[in-house]
Amino acid sequence: MVAGQNFAAGNTDPYYHGTSRSPVLEGEATNRVIRLAEVADAPVYIVHLSAREALDEVRRARDEGLPAFAETCPQYLFLSLEDLGNGFEGSKFVCSPPLRPADHQDELWRGLVHDDLQVVSTDHCPFDFHGQKDLGMGDFRKIPNGLPGVENRVDLLHDGGVVSGRITPNRWVQLLSTAPAQLFGLPRKGVVAVGADADLVVYDPKRTHTISARTHHMAVDYSCYEGRSVSGGADLVLSRGKIIVDGDEWLGQAGDGRFLKRQRSPFLH
Repeated sequence: MVAGQNFAAGNTDPYYHGTSRSPVLEGEATNRVIRLAEVADAPVYIVHLSAREALDEVRRARDEGLPAFAETCPQYLFLSLEDLGNGFEGSKFVCSPPLRPADHQDELWRGLVHDDLQVVSTDHCPFDFHGQKDLGMGDFRKIPNGLPGVENRVDLLHDGGVVSGRITPNRWVQLLSTAPAQLFGLPRKGVVAVGADADLVVYDPKRTHTISARTHHMAVDYSCYEGRSVSGGADLVLSRGKIIVDGDEWLGQAGDGRFLKRQRSPFLH
């Protein structure tokens, strides 16, 4: 059933946000935009891919030689439809596309391994549980869509990908840094080379910590990964050669950022 039908039938909990949005339709929408791009002779980049049906369409297009690229997000690799099913606590996990049944996760990981998916990104669209998510109490259609997660993306993918043996450290860096810079025409990013921006991370793969809203730096009152222990953490972060994070201390300053005009990406043409 779609959202209105579920609500009319008395299905009001956050769980029905997920079941109202079929993975089959994500596959159909993905195919449609790829075919429109094909007719327009344009590259296409699919954001927030969550379902095997959508991944199958990207694979098919790439097998045909089309310039089709796609990303997935941490929530689709580490969370599932089941997380939406804990009464109204499930509102913490409401996003679109919704979380899928857990059996989609292995297929997404295979997509990352075989380059059917090129990037692991996150829109980081956070809403507080108290005062924002709870606006949808009794009506899942009114729950603000979005999850916090940008702070955890690198460590989650290291722990769930590299430590678990699913991907190599080089592939981890490619998915998080190199590929996005290349795809979006930012040659001074995602590479260690003469003329690049000297954005560097000194990363300790054995540093362990527990993800929690009590200790994260994001301005949101909950974590989707509360209590999850991960292996890996940044010790030092440099931006254009300047240290901006040392351990847990922020040393950056407002206004340090610079606008970079994107170039035409050779990977999209």
